Amino acid sequence: MYDLLTKPFEKLRAYEGYGPLFLRLIVGFHLIYGTQDNVFSYARMLEFREFLVHHGFPFPLFSAFLSVYAQFLAGICFLLGLCVRLAGSIMIVNFLVAIAMVHIGDAYPAVFPALMMLFSAVFFTLSGAGNCSLDRAMELRKMAIVSSKPLN
Repeated sequence: MYDLLTKPFEKLRAYEGYGPLFLRLIVGFHLIYGTQDNVFSYARMLEFREFLVHHGFPFPLFSAFLSVYAQFLAGICFLLGLCVRLAGSIMIVNFLVAIAMVHIGDAYPAVFPALMMLFSAVFFTLSGAGNCSLDRAMELRKMAIVSSKPLN
């Protein structure tokens, strides 16, 4: 019975490495969209600082800049498929802090976006960028360079 259900999808195994692209695109876009106002407007950054003050963050202006630029740059990395594992690991820390400091006690619908970002970051850290990425292109280039060196 299991084979009957899975056999039609066996040919898709050849495309497994392209699956992360779709998650990278939406997560990267969401991170950039959610932070671009703070990146391009100091007044919006100060509003975010006040939000962090309200939630008891230490060094709220520094924390605001750190979180905003980490998310913005991670979003760019996810879109490009560049340094995805590094960006993912930074986002794990960012969203663990966000959940612990801001969302503890919130109802599930309110914490869901942060959980999606956290779990996506875990996925990227563990799985990497996939085949359609700059990370993969650089990996293939490195392999080609290494394999073309003469053996002594």
